[in-house]
Amino acid sequence: MRVGIATDHGGFALKEDLAAHIRASGHEVVDFGAHSLDPGDDYPDFVVPLARAVAAGTVERGVAVCGSGVGASVCANKIPGIRAGLVSDHFSAHQGVEDDHMNIVCMGGRIVGPYLAWELLEAFFAAEFGQAERYLRRLDKVAALERETSSYRGVAMTRSKS
Repeated sequence: MRVGIATDHGGFALKEDLAAHIRASGHEVVDFGAHSLDPGDDYPDFVVPLARAVAAGTVERGVAVCGSGVGASVCANKIPGIRAGLVSDHFSAHQGVEDDHMNIVCMGGRIVGPYLAWELLEAFFAAEFGQAERYLRRLDKVAALERETSSYRGVAMTRSKS
């Protein structure tokens, strides 16, 4: 599997550890940064390119880490086609993929330790979308919401330029 990974300073150590584990398990890693520890960096600078790559299919799944995981999750979910979930337990790591077709897992570098984080990624990578009728129906509703929101943003942006 081709996996993208991104972080800011709050998750830098965890990202480095996870990237090594991902590579060692035979997956290809695309590292969107941060590439060095910089306390002044901002997670959107790294999470947005990751999310765009997942949405475009350049990478199959993504891992986004920041201090709490919340900012990375909020940011990633602004990109159409992304279903990012903040995960700190085993059940959510696989259920988010199986039921909700989660394609980016978000974690907090200050919340989740490296051993648990790796276990969560193993569950995330092993999970497959269930494609039950109810899951497909729900995804269609989420996609409709994305289209509606994008249309609304376009109208709002046009109005604000006047």
